[in-house]
Amino acid sequence: MIVRDALRAATETLSETSTSPRLDAELLMAHVMDDSREAILLRRLDDNAPPDFEVLVERRQNHEPLAYIIGSREFWSLDFAVGPGVLIPRPDSETLLEAALRTLADRPPATILDLGTGSGALLLAALTEWPAAKGVGIDQSDTALSYAGKNAARLGLADRAQFRKGRWGDEETNRYDLILCNPPYVDPAASLMPDVADFEPDEALFADEGGMADYRYIVSQLPELLSIGGIACLELGAGQAVAVSALCDQQGLVSAVSRDLAGHDRCLLIHS
Repeated sequence: MIVRDALRAATETLSETSTSPRLDAELLMAHVMDDSREAILLRRLDDNAPPDFEVLVERRQNHEPLAYIIGSREFWSLDFAVGPGVLIPRPDSETLLEAALRTLADRPPATILDLGTGSGALLLAALTEWPAAKGVGIDQSDTALSYAGKNAARLGLADRAQFRKGRWGDEETNRYDLILCNPPYVDPAASLMPDVADFEPDEALFADEGGMADYRYIVSQLPELLSIGGIACLELGAGQAVAVSALCDQQGLVSAVSRDLAGHDRCLLIHS
């Protein structure tokens, strides 16, 4: 079978699994042919399709995330290695960076802390925006920390980013100009799509107390972690803005909500 026919068949196969079956098929083909998607579509549609392509399509048909199959995910126009055991970066999380860039436009941060760093996406993206800054990423997962370190090296940021194991800011004695955090915030009773529920790490998704437990812990640490004039950008789950803002009020912190491109409350911008 040639590539164009294999893509057509894969699109049909994936139509019940994916919201973007044609794109998934093209990206899987590009991965297995070790070429860009654009090159495949422009020059290689009449090549013979590699036999391994069907294996990848079957994995995607079984709801395995595309990012895990091809081993990477784009975030903030950067390419991040990801795999089982590490949360896949989402476009919605870019709202945190956009809020930080607006707020710190006239005072670039020198120090950045990423709590629950995962793949390192938020921290490393921030370091590309502020070339003079240095940052620390903290995570409890050895797997996530391994990916974060690899991503720092891939992006040429290993000399400016440190990653270490820990629970939120428990071991931190320094203060930071910018704190980024995408904590677990899904209610354990919630139903998620199989692509997420069956593959991504529970510890990066779910939080007790209806999704609020980690917010309570993190917000309580912010007064001791923020430098004078520093800000924190905390990702929000659906319907959580009011409750998390109330936690900030209890700590004497000021907060404001930023919305993502879909109009959802996505980032809580916090300062003292």
